[in-house]
Amino acid sequence: MAITHIETNKIPRTKLPGSGEFAEILNNQLCGAKNVVATLHWLRPGDHLDARGDPNTHQLIYLMEGEATIVLNAQEHRVAKGAGVYLGPSESATIHHAGAAPLKLFHLVVPKLPS
Repeated sequence: MAITHIETNKIPRTKLPGSGEFAEILNNQLCGAKNVVATLHWLRPGDHLDARGDPNTHQLIYLMEGEATIVLNAQEHRVAKGAGVYLGPSESATIHHAGAAPLKLFHLVVPKLPS
């Protein structure tokens, strides 16, 4: 298997009103990842990311830069760089920008393995 270097700073970003910008950095087209998708998200004041649960996926969200409020089960948690959250099948979370600096998130979505 060949090693693929992905230039994440050169991948075009897509803007989503109210949800900042995002770029897929891991997928089938970029490196042959057939079932896994990873994105980077950049949020500014007023932006948020809705990580909606699906019965067939697991998700990992990692805060690479900045501060955020993560809403899990209707409870708010203030977090900063280095924090992460795991979402099992059908679990969801909302991440709101908090703080002065831009917020950078890594979001990984992987399929649930058959039982």
